[in-house]
Amino acid sequence: MPELSDISAHAVIPDVAAMEADLEAQGHVQLGALLPADACRVLAACYASEAGFRKRIVMARHRYGQGEYKYFSYSLPPLAQELCERLYPPLAEIANRWNERLGEAEWFPAQLADYLNLCHAARQVRPTPLMLRYGKGDHNRLHQDLYGDHVFPLQVTILLSRPGRDFSGGEFVLTEQRPRQQSRVEVVTLHLGDAVIFPVRDRPVEGTRGYYRATMRHGVSPARSGERTTLGTIFHDAA
Repeated sequence: MPELSDISAHAVIPDVAAMEADLEAQGHVQLGALLPADACRVLAACYASEAGFRKRIVMARHRYGQGEYKYFSYSLPPLAQELCERLYPPLAEIANRWNERLGEAEWFPAQLADYLNLCHAARQVRPTPLMLRYGKGDHNRLHQDLYGDHVFPLQVTILLSRPGRDFSGGEFVLTEQRPRQQSRVEVVTLHLGDAVIFPVRDRPVEGTRGYYRATMRHGVSPARSGERTTLGTIFHDAA
């Protein structure tokens, strides 16, 4: 695997209040240029290697869509580890408020290592950060990334390719289903190094009688040309 130890994420992560406001208003947070271009290139090049990955999934075999992805093994590449550790604490604050609003008893520790200890105690021990690769015609059907009883409610996707140059099409898509309403669809436009933070399964929405759950799913529309690579950060490990 190419060396990642000398590359770090330089972008400033917004404060918790700003991210929570975006999540409440639109169901996702977009972070511009979270990774510099050189980090994106080095990470994308990792995909060609088998070293550092625990499993490769061909989506068509499981009817997930078309394309493929690979889960990292432990220990994660330094850059991926840094991103997980930097992003988790502010998102845990939001996740704890969400659980309070929805009447959930689970409380998320302030640090990622402590949360992963809870996952491992429940036999969720397989790392879930991953890389996804799409070619022409490839797509990812709407889904939720659930791997066991422990589910951290937010996850992150980072685009490692250049739209319009490396690939076309392949838009990131979110849907939200509220009770007794038709689904709302949103296409999130990402550029090289941009990230999107979004709910794994559901999110609280304030109604006239308090908070209720809106069900969320995400996917990727068909790529029309080229090759699209992304880094996915899921904070709960898999059983």
